[in-house]
Amino acid sequence: MIALPVKLKDIVAALWLISAISGGVSAQEVEPNDEAVLLEELVGADPVRARQIDRELQALWAQSGSASADFLLKRGRDALEAQDIPAAIEHLTALTDHAPDFAEGWHARASAYFAADLYGAAVADLERALALNPNQYDAIFGLGLIFEALERPETAYAVYTRALAIHPHHEEVTSAVTRLKSRIEGQAL
Repeated sequence: MIALPVKLKDIVAALWLISAISGGVSAQEVEPNDEAVLLEELVGADPVRARQIDRELQALWAQSGSASADFLLKRGRDALEAQDIPAAIEHLTALTDHAPDFAEGWHARASAYFAADLYGAAVADLERALALNPNQYDAIFGLGLIFEALERPETAYAVYTRALAIHPHHEEVTSAVTRLKSRIEGQAL
């Protein structure tokens, strides 16, 4: 098991606190009202509308306001999709260096670190991404995946539940909650 430089319990507590304090306003270059309206609508949307809202939010969150940052994000995501993890990390590190206030850059690099089994680095990047955008449910989902990989199902379940509070129809999170629910409840007996 990898020794992490941060305490995972502290990260979960920080995520809850950040979310409570921030009220969901992102530090990215988007109209906060547009994001806030979409997030509010997402909670009560039916599954079809939720998928549309998800696409709109992902498009908003992917806007860095810089052509070079957008290019680095695309290069990093393309490399990640092609399973070229070292190239993905390289492009996404350049992105986080170039645009340190762009939450999606940190989130994308965390995905690359996770793919490389560098959980400590992934957690650090997710912490930064969520400090910048506490409503990024895919980043919260990523944190849950790390907790599962570290065999911490109770903590993963709590994190997934937080993601579902933002996006109740997120298919991967719903599957994770369903998968862990019986395991968690079984342990309580």
